[in-house]
Amino acid sequence: QVQLVESGGGLVQAGGSLKLSCAASGRTFMNYAMSWFRQAPGKEREFVAAISYGGSNTVYADSVKGRFTISRDNAKTTVYLQMNSLRPEDTALYYCAAGRMFPTREEKQYDSWGQGTQVTVSS
Repeated sequence: QVQLVESGGGLVQAGGSLKLSCAASGRTFMNYAMSWFRQAPGKEREFVAAISYGGSNTVYADSVKGRFTISRDNAKTTVYLQMNSLRPEDTALYYCAAGRMFPTREEKQYDSWGQGTQVTVSS
């Protein structure tokens, strides 16, 4: 397993941008597909985006496609989520997760989770 620590969340106005980071510990980072999930108040956690081991393939939820971009830097063992054109409905606690399968939106396929970083979008 890897240990994951998210950062970069905050308060932003609708239409604004934020870039989330997820730093992973361990030498096996390249063995993991990485994803971002989010959980809004009163709702279940949902898949946002995933990136393959080398970073050449990505998958997005329909709700964020065209606005969010997932990327990774294996040398820095870090995965990113660039979020543009933010909407109030993007307000949530954002988690990164590491898993062996790609692509998958199933939470049970992920071995490691971070503690989350809060993103709040005001209207």
